[in-house]
Amino acid sequence: MKKNVKRRDFIKKAGLAGAAAAAVSSFPAPAIAADRVDIAMVATWPRDFPGLGTGAQRFAERLSTLSDGRFNVEYFAAGERVGAFDSFDEVASGNAQMYHAADYYWKGKHPAWAYFTAVPFGFSYSEINAWIRFAGGQELWDELADGYGLKNFMCGNTGVQMGGWFNKEINSASDFKGLKMRMPGLGGDVIAKLGASPVSLPGGQIYENLVSGAIDATEWVGPWNDAFMKFYEAAKYYYYPGMHEPASMLAAGCNKSWLTSLSASDQAMIEAAATCENDIMMSEYNANNGSSLKKLIDEQGVVLKEFNDDVYDAFSEASAEVYAEVVEHSDLARRTHESFVNARAEIGAWMKLSDGAYLKQRNRALGV
Repeated sequence: MKKNVKRRDFIKKAGLAGAAAAAVSSFPAPAIAADRVDIAMVATWPRDFPGLGTGAQRFAERLSTLSDGRFNVEYFAAGERVGAFDSFDEVASGNAQMYHAADYYWKGKHPAWAYFTAVPFGFSYSEINAWIRFAGGQELWDELADGYGLKNFMCGNTGVQMGGWFNKEINSASDFKGLKMRMPGLGGDVIAKLGASPVSLPGGQIYENLVSGAIDATEWVGPWNDAFMKFYEAAKYYYYPGMHEPASMLAAGCNKSWLTSLSASDQAMIEAAATCENDIMMSEYNANNGSSLKKLIDEQGVVLKEFNDDVYDAFSEASAEVYAEVVEHSDLARRTHESFVNARAEIGAWMKLSDGAYLKQRNRALGV
């Protein structure tokens, strides 16, 4: 009798389970394929290039991870789909959905683009983050980008860059006369005022041009990246600090029509992934630059030199001339510059009393 009861209970439970299964199977399957978001991302960096390239690739991977694979990101390094400097037009036109780049590459389209990477005597990493997020920077960036059908997010930073690689010592501003130097952005305009010929080259083309003598000098990023590029094989003197890029902010530029067609949560996910990479990349550069510089000096015989005050004063005078021309370009250029100057003064005053004063005293006390 007990066996029959057990059997009836089993049949009853099995029937209920079957009914439940039938009920579940009657619902449509999740529309995973239909919900997938295909993203073509183009970049201005060589594939697997430390920091810049790997950071862009990491950002692409994070988009896929955060979305549980719904974001199907196909990443194209420089030259794999379009040339490095063609990335802007590829995304603005809608042929690709996103780029990862330094927005000062587009200053030929509008000089205000330079402010959203780095400009001479500009922001540190902490300062540019403050300006973008809380002092009007993002609003100006949005206004500029909107004119080209784009929406951009902070997506990486390299920190204070080195002044560059030279085959001769730079003892005065006159040493820049006749120099062919790779330096994009408004920094290139500054050295042009000193008589140099600035050249804008994507990263993958710098070494060959320096070795061949097509350019006499170059700046790139800092010890970690510069050691990887082996610039020490072509130039001996390594100068610091770079006035041209005190904190180069990188951007995730999105086609705005495509971006706004996504759900609010998907748009927020993209911004969150970019914000995450903005922090991670800066941390990675700070972790690697010191050890890389030591190897350049100890193992490669690189001569580390600091620009003297006279050279830096000449940079400052030349940058004032460049900015006077920038503000004449348009109302947006003027307003962007004015916002930059005001934020640099206010945020910079605090940084001088906080980070600047602390580091000065800490290093003095420790003999660093």
